[in-house]
Amino acid sequence: MTITLDSLEPALSVRQVLTLERVLAGEPEVVAGASHLDRAVRWVHVAEAADVGVMLTGGEMVLTTGVLLAGDEDKQAEYVRSLHRAEAAAIVLGLGRAFPAAPDVMRRAAERCGLPMVVLHRPFPFAELTEEVQSRLVRRKFAAVSLSEAVRTELTALITAGAPLQRLLDEVARHSACPVVVTNLAHRVLVTAGERPAVDDVLRDWERIARQAGGVEGDGWIRAELGGRGERWGRIVLCGYRGDTATGRLLADRAAEALVLHRMLAGGAACSWEEQSAQSLLTDLVSGVVPARQLLPRARAAGLPVNRRTFVPLVVRDGDPARLERLLRLLGLPGLVAELADGATAVLLSLPRDQDAGALAAHFATRLRTETGPGHTVVAAAEARASWDDVPTGLREARHVADAVADSSAVLDLPPVVRLKDVHLRGLIRLLRDDPHVQSFAERELDGLLRETDEDLLSVLRTYLASGRNKSRTAQLHHVSRPALYRRLEAIQVRLGVDLDDFEQAASVHIALLAHDAQQQ
Repeated sequence: MTITLDSLEPALSVRQVLTLERVLAGEPEVVAGASHLDRAVRWVHVAEAADVGVMLTGGEMVLTTGVLLAGDEDKQAEYVRSLHRAEAAAIVLGLGRAFPAAPDVMRRAAERCGLPMVVLHRPFPFAELTEEVQSRLVRRKFAAVSLSEAVRTELTALITAGAPLQRLLDEVARHSACPVVVTNLAHRVLVTAGERPAVDDVLRDWERIARQAGGVEGDGWIRAELGGRGERWGRIVLCGYRGDTATGRLLADRAAEALVLHRMLAGGAACSWEEQSAQSLLTDLVSGVVPARQLLPRARAAGLPVNRRTFVPLVVRDGDPARLERLLRLLGLPGLVAELADGATAVLLSLPRDQDAGALAAHFATRLRTETGPGHTVVAAAEARASWDDVPTGLREARHVADAVADSSAVLDLPPVVRLKDVHLRGLIRLLRDDPHVQSFAERELDGLLRETDEDLLSVLRTYLASGRNKSRTAQLHHVSRPALYRRLEAIQVRLGVDLDDFEQAASVHIALLAHDAQQQ
């Protein structure tokens, strides 16, 4: 999009012109069209000719003494009507020799047309007003163009440097000094930028704002469409921009250009923005760095139902996020999906309270297993949460369960949805792995086998205990003879100073080994 001076909208309204110091010196009085003073002034034109309307292109503030209109009421009325037809911004009549007071005919005509009419009670050199307004308009237009080019240059440089989407939006928010929101066509919030309290205020009332953002601009709500090649896929909204509308539109247009370019360079994956939005939200929930209550507006704006709902936190091991998204849509389950670290994907279901959350979670997991095949995917869950404030704890619990079974799915007979009670001791150790007492216990119990050269013996011990101290199974899995296994088990007992045939001592070593393994992951 090419922006020129002629394409820029004016930066002054009739109301603003009337507040200029030079205009106030003429003692202006609005005698008609007072409800239309926010009309934009594109230019100031001094004209005495009765047919001045044919010389206008719209948006002019016309200054006149009315010297050629005096004594002819028909001309006076037609003069006003011609300005209205030409879409003039306002008429300013200097009182004096021609008209000592505002002529009733012109005032009534202006009121009927909705054309602001202003009279100046003191003699006033029109040249000063023309110079003042037009110099301001030119300065603002050039300033807007300079800002436009500066923003374009900065955003292009960020894109060239491989900056993420959030970095681009942060730059737009810095220039606009207001919250910036990117949505899809369904008004679902994908990315936000700006001061956090201001952004949260916008998101809290997003349902109303979304309707406004999709319609007529006003009160600083400025939007630009995102798309290309005949396809629209979203919009960017400046929320409550306090500068003039023309500059705001330039900023929005420049931002839209940058976002479209960013998408093109990323391979056109507009849906990845939705994935990033969900990932950011769920990551913040899991981390607990941001209180859940503060994240509620983001969740609502992202399209997740949050009022009178039951939340089911899930973590899927080795699950493709795109497949999970498709499955949620297929089953009609509202929720968010986000890829976490280490092959884990968080899924947060939001269900009506009259539905069986456990049954729906099991149905989801069963369908997923059917698609991926047995043994390929683990679905871990926490108990359903009735309060949004409890969701972070639930997500962390589901993550713990998923981690607990990550290395033991071949040993455990897992149900479709694995919960904390299903992983027994392993799950407890996972939850307590960061406790200093547990760490000290593990190091003390396994001290004789924690050198790098003992990794083979540690592996044999792990298999032996996980298989229920089954020597035949352990020898088979490690591809050694039973006598060779016996020698290794004997070496392990000597190093640790324990008797693995004693249940309590074996259990103690097993717990220490589970804690050690949990700390390494």
